[in-house]
Amino acid sequence: MTTPLPTVEQLVQQPIEAIIPHRGSMLLLDAVDTFDDTTLSAFANVDPHAWYADTAGAMPAWVGIEVMAQAIAAHISLLAMRGGGEAHPGVLLGSRSYQALQPAFRSGARLRVHVSELLRSDAGHGAYECTIDDGDARCAEAVVKVYQPPDFQSFIEGSIST
Repeated sequence: MTTPLPTVEQLVQQPIEAIIPHRGSMLLLDAVDTFDDTTLSAFANVDPHAWYADTAGAMPAWVGIEVMAQAIAAHISLLAMRGGGEAHPGVLLGSRSYQALQPAFRSGARLRVHVSELLRSDAGHGAYECTIDDGDARCAEAVVKVYQPPDFQSFIEGSIST
């Protein structure tokens, strides 16, 4: 007897630690709200005591690119899990268009992060349009490029040796 594949509702209800590999102070997302084939929305709370917090307890806007990357990782992971597999590690390649619309995300804010897949190649390359909102206020936006190599360990070892 085969095990039934998880539903979208079951996947979204999992703790974020079951979805992405980030741990401890590097885990910036709190929960996934929704996802489908091409999009994901998640939440990130701005912790005024976190390593990134400025003197006002805010998250500097430059951290937003990592928040976006973690939402992309969650999307890729949930797609794999929905199909009965598991996600493989990937890397953030960068963005030519990260735009912070304010210098920091306010202390205590519950940010909504939305990612929408623009392209995904069989070779592991992807691009996502991403936004971060605080309530009705847009805080940051970007097109973020990612890569999920077929053999992550070899990719990393090759990156280090060159």
